[in-house]
Amino acid sequence: QVQLVESGGGLVQPGGSLTLSCTASGRVFQIYDMGWYRQVPGNERELVARINIGGSTTIADSVKGRFTISRDGAKNTVYLQMNNLKPEDTDVYYCNAVSYGAIQSWGQGTQVTVSS
Repeated sequence: QVQLVESGGGLVQPGGSLTLSCTASGRVFQIYDMGWYRQVPGNERELVARINIGGSTTIADSVKGRFTISRDGAKNTVYLQMNNLKPEDTDVYYCNAVSYGAIQSWGQGTQVTVSS
């Protein structure tokens, strides 16, 4: 089993920045892909950004150029740097890890609110 703990959400003004962190524990050696999703209640969870074990990234078009995903393998942590935040970025952000065998793990979610 893999456990994920997120941090870094909060309230920020439009144009501001936040950095989300997600630290994995447990069977971390089985993880080959980690990423961030976001979800407004009543909507489907959508991909924001992913990074695989080789360092390749996938960034959603809606955040490309504003958000960056990175990882620190030694700390089993993935970061989502969010710049130039917009009100439409307001969501609950969830960390996701995929382990061998296509096993999905999710964090508890962290609220990001962009408002003046």
